Amino acid sequence: MKKIKVYVLTCVGIIILAILCFLPLPVYLETVGKAVNVADYVKVSGKTDKTKGKLMLTYVSLGRATPLLYLTSYLDKYTSRVPEEEISGNESDSEFDRVQTYYMNDAVNQAKAVSLRLAHKKYRQEYLGIYVMSILKNSTFKGKLEIGDTITAVNNKHFKSTADFMNYVRAQKRGTSLEVTYLRKGKQKKVVGKTVKLPGTNRSGIGISLAERSRIISSTKIKTNMDGIGGPSAGLMLALQMYSQLSGTNLKLGRNIAGTGTISSDGKIGDIGGIDKKVIAADRAGAKVFFAPNNPVSKDEKKVDPQAISNYQEAKNTVKKSNLKIKIIPVKVITDAVTYLSKNK
Repeated sequence: MKKIKVYVLTCVGIIILAILCFLPLPVYLETVGKAVNVADYVKVSGKTDKTKGKLMLTYVSLGRATPLLYLTSYLDKYTSRVPEEEISGNESDSEFDRVQTYYMNDAVNQAKAVSLRLAHKKYRQEYLGIYVMSILKNSTFKGKLEIGDTITAVNNKHFKSTADFMNYVRAQKRGTSLEVTYLRKGKQKKVVGKTVKLPGTNRSGIGISLAERSRIISSTKIKTNMDGIGGPSAGLMLALQMYSQLSGTNLKLGRNIAGTGTISSDGKIGDIGGIDKKVIAADRAGAKVFFAPNNPVSKDEKKVDPQAISNYQEAKNTVKKSNLKIKIIPVKVITDAVTYLSKNK
């Protein structure tokens, strides 16, 4: 009898331990990630940058919480507990990963365009189609299209821009049957659905949220391998690394330089999340300078969060609170960073 009791208690203990360690919660833990040398991910004209110093991209570590990890996260002051819906919405983990991969590919694309233009190299941007970011519940294409598909034509009509695609679809009456041609894993497929009323509007559409997919074509070859890193926030540092190699300008001069921010084809630097953790990662990696987006907080953002501050201010606050020695440099466009590195040697 005693042996049975011990056996039962042991089994219960194992079950409880398994729940604590492995049961996924609807919460993600966001904490300090790493700062890595962008030169390890970029080749220009087949060559890797071997000069001294580093231009470093930074990223946060993001993982799903278990009961044990959730409890122990309170022991780390740099860990944030973020509800699942704020991270992935209604997407599955695989769908979330595909969206993050798109963001990284787009960041690489924009960085190529910006760096080639700054270095006075010829290039052109080829429009490839519409990247499916999400699908509404009332869409007749739900279960047919998937997040990550690239729409290349509608009713065999190809488009030169996302705006042309949207205008064509909006012009169709509600309930109109449309044949959509798309690419999935490199294979072309077709599917038929109908236009539906878009929530909160009087317009018709196919019920997807979308992003433009394109590629940069240039005689100067730029190759990247960003396996394992997702999201758009590496855009600025990728562009700086590419420009440095394309122009033959040594921006590093032996220094360790980090930063973050999205980048658009006109060189503007966009805001990102988790900048406090990225500053910590950069400091731990030995960076002496950190570029932070310095865009004003909009009125709409203030309405949602009266305490909202700019990325730059949050980065400054992190340095002060954690007593760091890293220098925070505000940037709004890529030339702000290039000018700073050129003048402060």
